[in-house]
Amino acid sequence: MIPAAKLERLLDRYAALESEMASGATGSHFVKLSREHAELSPVIEAARAYRSTQQQIEDADALIADPAGDSEMRGMAEQERAELRQRLESLDRELKVQLLPRDAADSSSAIVEIRAGTGGDEAALFAADLLGMYQRYAGLQGWRAEIMDMTESDLGGIKDATLEVTGRGAYAKLKFESGVHRVQRVPVTEAQGRIHTSAATVAVLPEAEDVDIVINDKDLRIDVYRAQGAGGQHVNKTESAVRITHLPTGIAVAQQAEKSQHKNKAHAMKLLKAKLYDMERQRVDGARAAERKSMVGSGDRSERIRTYNFPQGRVTDHRINLTLYKLDRIISGDELSDVIDALVAQDQADRLAAFEAEDA
Repeated sequence: MIPAAKLERLLDRYAALESEMASGATGSHFVKLSREHAELSPVIEAARAYRSTQQQIEDADALIADPAGDSEMRGMAEQERAELRQRLESLDRELKVQLLPRDAADSSSAIVEIRAGTGGDEAALFAADLLGMYQRYAGLQGWRAEIMDMTESDLGGIKDATLEVTGRGAYAKLKFESGVHRVQRVPVTEAQGRIHTSAATVAVLPEAEDVDIVINDKDLRIDVYRAQGAGGQHVNKTESAVRITHLPTGIAVAQQAEKSQHKNKAHAMKLLKAKLYDMERQRVDGARAAERKSMVGSGDRSERIRTYNFPQGRVTDHRINLTLYKLDRIISGDELSDVIDALVAQDQADRLAAFEAEDA
């Protein structure tokens, strides 16, 4: 059962947040308070239901133990107590799930970077399939997906693409897509009908808000140049493409999808903030940095989190040994949720087991 002291600390913190927000906090401080308040609200609701049920059980215990009480009333109290104990057990698990340590970025929107890996033109075509999969999945979740930047290959694939997915909780689900995705199929360019293996890498970053990261103008070098299309040809005659380099870290980002230099600069700044925010998160949490590095890898075929086998019509996620024989529905994005939801559930189960072991 949840320790009473832990519940008291939660309720005290929630009351302190409400008091501080009502006292006139403004600006970024108020935004941070509001965010924490919103994250705590469902926890507090569960905690109050938990405590109320505990009190009702105590009241039933007292009634049952009263020798002067009516036997019929005691019988009713015993039945009610049995039901309340079942409810308390359910609330206990629900509250433990609510109390699991949360990634501070889980409520954020996400930036998804997709790059063709090993496999040449076929890898680029597969990267384009992944981009479409995430666009469709985002739409089904009620999120907005916008291509920030994209470099196409000669055969209609993509060498790389950056997708902004805007919606509360987008990062919490899409973060499980970070890693190497491997495809096994007969390429359209294969005359002999042989199955080839190719790969594409996906990196998912939480989108930083202004309160999360501050960038000084003096730390930036901004270069403008002509945008280029597939094969290196110029796609326009104006210098609309923008590259921004963050001098203290050496991180550089480039955007050229828009015809407007102003829009490309805005997209590049958004991407730079996300990368700096993610770097800071990695600095604070060294374990997470190592995990992300192992997830994304180098793009080699041998490193993978998921395999899409077209001849057998199956998708296998190697992290949780999940195999589904509905590749078409998953690669289209229509049923990608079956994979992502299973990953979320496994992550929650693992963290809950660790949480319960700590309290044991």
